[in-house]
Amino acid sequence: KEIEQQDAIGLELTYFSKDGEEGYPGNLNVTVKYLWTNDDELKIEYAAVTDKTTVVNLTSHSYFNLAGKGDNLNHELMINADKYTPVDDGLIPTGELKSVKGTPFDFTTPTKIGARINDDNVQLKYGKGYDHNFVINNYDGSLRKAASVYEPMSGRIMEVSTTEPGVQFYSGNHLEESMIGKEGLPYKARYGFCLETQHFPDSPNKPEFPSTTLEPGQKYWTTTVFKFSTK
Repeated sequence: KEIEQQDAIGLELTYFSKDGEEGYPGNLNVTVKYLWTNDDELKIEYAAVTDKTTVVNLTSHSYFNLAGKGDNLNHELMINADKYTPVDDGLIPTGELKSVKGTPFDFTTPTKIGARINDDNVQLKYGKGYDHNFVINNYDGSLRKAASVYEPMSGRIMEVSTTEPGVQFYSGNHLEESMIGKEGLPYKARYGFCLETQHFPDSPNKPEFPSTTLEPGQKYWTTTVFKFSTK
């Protein structure tokens, strides 16, 4: 249904996941609100309730290219994370929280996506580039800055804030030319990137990670904001 507020317009979507769907227990009622605010923000609000103990970890797999076309390698990325979760050769986190310092995963200061994407690093080879979860600094469940991106040719800026503990940075390594986008242009590898705010991947199998368990009587709720500006 459509949403009209004093400071935003948007859309509310609902989904009912039946007990047992895809192997997950519990009847899960999910609501997602997409809001475009007067402050040039895309705000996504997720909510869910269940009648059985289950796991929930929702995100948005939106692709961005602040240049409008071409590859994303010149975008300058900052991620508010001193640690990331290394993966095995199947791209599943090992459970370790590893410091980004001295590695191609250090985006604590703005760095071009393409600066180190082809480095001789086993983690980059597993994903053919970046496809990793970053551990947002000082997570406490409140809305906090996760990342920002600046594209120098267009001057466009995107800032990402979230209530989630992690953000998955994917550099679009597996996009294929067969995907045709705006103006009839193909989406080639690394022509878009994702910043997916979420709990860490494989959390149900990693008890040391923040829990994704949802109990009956609890409410799953999370917010992510993409704010756009120019300079």
